[in-house]
Amino acid sequence: MSEGPAPAAAAPAGGAAEEGAILEGTPVAPGLAVGEIYRKDQDLQRAAAQRVPPDAVERELNRFHEALRESRAQLEGLKLHLEGKVSADHVRILDTHLAYLKDTVFLSDVENLILNEQMSLEAAIAKVVADFDRIFRLVENSVLRERAVDLRDIGIRVLRNLGGAEGAEEPAPRERSRARDYIIAARELSIVDMFNLENDHVLGIVTETGGVTSHAAILARSMGIPTVTGVEGLLARVGDGESALLDASEGVLRMAPTEALLAQYRDTSPPANPSPPVIGEWAGEELSCADGTRVVLTASCGNLPEVSSALSVGVGSVGLYRTELMHFVGSEPPSIESLVAHYRAVIEEAQGGAVTFRLLHADSGLGLAYLHEHREANPALGLAGVRALLAREDVLRAQLAACLRVAGDSGQVRIAVPFVTDRAELLRVADLLAEESARLRRAGALFGTELELGAVIEVPLAALAASELAAAGDFLMVSFDALSQFVMAADRHGHALDHYFDVAHPAMLRLVREVVRSAARERRPLSMFGVGAVSPAHLPLLVGLGVEEFCVAPADLPGLAERVQSLDAHRARDLARRAMEAGGRDEVLDLLRR
Repeated sequence: MSEGPAPAAAAPAGGAAEEGAILEGTPVAPGLAVGEIYRKDQDLQRAAAQRVPPDAVERELNRFHEALRESRAQLEGLKLHLEGKVSADHVRILDTHLAYLKDTVFLSDVENLILNEQMSLEAAIAKVVADFDRIFRLVENSVLRERAVDLRDIGIRVLRNLGGAEGAEEPAPRERSRARDYIIAARELSIVDMFNLENDHVLGIVTETGGVTSHAAILARSMGIPTVTGVEGLLARVGDGESALLDASEGVLRMAPTEALLAQYRDTSPPANPSPPVIGEWAGEELSCADGTRVVLTASCGNLPEVSSALSVGVGSVGLYRTELMHFVGSEPPSIESLVAHYRAVIEEAQGGAVTFRLLHADSGLGLAYLHEHREANPALGLAGVRALLAREDVLRAQLAACLRVAGDSGQVRIAVPFVTDRAELLRVADLLAEESARLRRAGALFGTELELGAVIEVPLAALAASELAAAGDFLMVSFDALSQFVMAADRHGHALDHYFDVAHPAMLRLVREVVRSAARERRPLSMFGVGAVSPAHLPLLVGLGVEEFCVAPADLPGLAERVQSLDAHRARDLARRAMEAGGRDEVLDLLRR
């Protein structure tokens, strides 16, 4: 089995980059790395579709289960290796991979292809992962995309453990593996490529694709591995064994760096692998900017490990808990009892902190047959969020009842209604909440009576009607990324339009200002969430517009806290005023640079 680089001769040729070439991408984990490029092409694409004779079927099955055992042992060893080096919740990311190695769907699909179609093991694994990958990527949902990436990682790991199999990679020299003197260049950011034979991490990672919020990205940041994604045409532009300098703080890969350039970086740059933030180095949720202005940070989570991670850095309040994961477990909607058990576990994990549960936000592209009969022509603009829930009230009532019951335990539960466009939708949810309260009262069940209900603003119509929504509910939340996408009519996941999201358009800032003012007039709390909301470009603008609460992914909480504490809100207000008066995004960027 090989976790380290293969000999240069065995790697695909690739295009050698010209001397001094500069390739740009998106920073994921800051830092500096200098070393040789090791190209890691997608293993699954190289698994040839071939058949085996009938008498070889049993051998293929035995190879499969042996590779599974070896893969489990590697992951368990990797967990032990990382204990004490990264936060415990980030180590638990590997539990997802261990679960996939025992997943009955994955195992049975591979075995059926071997038994019924006499496929070689390599081809069977590649086909199963490709099928899952295609299904997951058809839907516009980050959770399912993450599942696709995790499953691909597992397929690659198992393939690399097929010792002696035709087409398997040759083991890498252990000396090079131990030296960690290479920068991985890959098609996609992958946990399986982050470690060598000794479970030591590589110097740096640069990829063509991969999100900044993926499991691999979280682990890279936690371990301090300089990482850059989104380098267009990377594998066609770099060759195996070429020297490179990866400046992950700026999102730049410099090929064939000169000695003069290396000396310049050594003199001015921070250590190549900065230590990850010390867990607990700041505590509490309420912070003060440099001028004393108050800003509150709460956690944005979608599973129990993320809640635990937030608590480990002193944030117990979950300002946004995404409830979608429970609804993808089976072909039927989850029962009230299973929802209660999960929501109760979230509250217990938060250890007394307030929790805001966002109701199921699913459009027809997600393939939930019990919610949508068919895929709409444009799922993002169709029966999504509260629209879908009101069309299938039993699913909505189950979530409302579960929230009422767990609120009886803690009393600190809020319900956020997604994709609201009209106050009538919010009022209808409020009526159903009252009906479920009455039903629980008649049944003699313990439930909470102080739940707050609020609207998530993510479409322009809701932003324009913010005053009415604030008056009808108890709080407002703004999904900055979704609102930006709809306002600018630009796909957040389309690389050709990435520049639209570098900084908000002045018109977008003026729209956010009106939402903030509407909440203030109605004396309703307002919070904001989304990756773009807390970017270095947007944070000072939004604080300057009066946003006082941000819901943030746990891994980003310590870094964001430092940025908030160094921010001068008086200057931010002046900056926001000038940005709203600017003629376009370019002028706003110029203001930020100056």
